[in-house]
Amino acid sequence: MMSYKGYIGSVEVDVEAGILFGRVLKINDVVTFKGKTVEEARQEFQKSVDFYLDFCQQLGESPDQPFTGTIHYCTTPETHRKIFIAANKAGESINAWMDKVLAKAAEESIEV
Repeated sequence: MMSYKGYIGSVEVDVEAGILFGRVLKINDVVTFKGKTVEEARQEFQKSVDFYLDFCQQLGESPDQPFTGTIHYCTTPETHRKIFIAANKAGESINAWMDKVLAKAAEESIEV
């Protein structure tokens, strides 16, 4: 996976064609790219994102944003109660507490 201007691209290998190809994730529009090397695929990913943003601007439309900052989260009433108690104990709102805890867990997971 690669990241550029807030957009995330996935990369796959087509052994028969001898290329790397990918797609921008988490948007409704289809934005693809390809390259023969990892560096070329990365450059083409960035060019594709830039082209997509320019194209949307020319059309006068807003580009899809891959991440809004809103996560819909469902849990059990018991876990909800525990989260409320933990957040309250930390002197934070549930959202602030969950943001801190999830950000830390995500960073630890990514660093592995």
